[in-house]
Amino acid sequence: MTRTTNVRFLDRSTAPHIATLILLAGMSALAMNIFLPSLPGMAEYFDVEYSVMQLSVALYLAINASLQIFVGPLSDKYGRRPIVLWGTGLFCLATLGCLLSTSGVMFLVFRMLQAVIAVAIVLSRAVVRDMFPAEKAASMMGYVTMGMSLVPMLGPALGGYLETLFSWKASFVLLLGCGMTLFVLVWLDLGETAQKSGNTIGQQFREYPELLTSPRFWGYCLAAALNAGAFFAYLGGGPFVGTEVFHLTPEKLGLYFAAPGLGYFAGNFVSGRFSARIGINPMVLRGTMITSAGLIASLLINLAGFHHPVLFYGTMVFVGLGNGMTIPNATSGMLSVRPHLAGTASGLGGTMMIGGGAALSALAGVLLVPGSTEIPLIGLMATTSIASILCISLVIRRERLVGI
Repeated sequence: MTRTTNVRFLDRSTAPHIATLILLAGMSALAMNIFLPSLPGMAEYFDVEYSVMQLSVALYLAINASLQIFVGPLSDKYGRRPIVLWGTGLFCLATLGCLLSTSGVMFLVFRMLQAVIAVAIVLSRAVVRDMFPAEKAASMMGYVTMGMSLVPMLGPALGGYLETLFSWKASFVLLLGCGMTLFVLVWLDLGETAQKSGNTIGQQFREYPELLTSPRFWGYCLAAALNAGAFFAYLGGGPFVGTEVFHLTPEKLGLYFAAPGLGYFAGNFVSGRFSARIGINPMVLRGTMITSAGLIASLLINLAGFHHPVLFYGTMVFVGLGNGMTIPNATSGMLSVRPHLAGTASGLGGTMMIGGGAALSALAGVLLVPGSTEIPLIGLMATTSIASILCISLVIRRERLVGI
């Protein structure tokens, strides 16, 4: 595994600049959330029920998760650079398909194909782990995701304004432009960081049992997946709460919806600043506890009869803060269990996290029916975040007992 410190921007003979990694991670986030305030308008445009349009979140996450199973082993075999380039190029074609769609079904098909941008987030993490040892990698992932956390803050707000000024298509025009720009940047700057495996593809996939038999790998994956699952449930149910419960306009929904991004930015800054000093496991534990505390407080506020968009979306800041502390550190942990399988571990861990998120996003859509309040969504989010505390606690206990 390489340890690359000689980095020159726009020189593909060296490892990529941190700005390129931030933009790679940010592209995945932008594709996921910029159009969310447009969902009601898109349902009207395609003449389908809102629940059908809401599938554009759940199906995207499901395909995203499935692809990550393959992205990791393929990148360990062929290298990070070619897989990122292919994925970014195909994302641009899928986005064009979304723009040209003439029916809800056609849109959903191309929306699922957009999920190929999963290569960006998976391999930006793997590249960081290629370049740095575990504790340093956690800090660097914190800085990378701190930079890309601006996207959850700005994406929905920007999407809401684009919807109001133009239509839902404006968000996808922006995605297409960003995707094409990213492809050029990756071509010019992303040097190869992985030592390519000599195994066949079949042998690469047969490495999975080495990871799946590790209790620590499972612990880190489940801690990340369950804590992030609270956020993915929010992605699935938040637009409904904004439009159906609080009757917000698209631009106001976009502004409120950005609340977790504020916390995510702060949480990633904390990770970048303190992970190397405090350690991976304490940071994950504190992050999961912050997420749970915020959601329990939100649930109690609502059960007490206080209902207002500021109260609901304001407490979501703690979801972002906890995720910003949990995800970079848990990711570094899962990639460090078997360092020679960093790409495979990133893909498999991402599959668990995004796959769980897809299920929770869909479940949020089922729980929120006409006449619902925000309470079912908050209850679902709180349950998953509390379960993440248990998972990282078991990792910590195992390390104390056996030292691995």
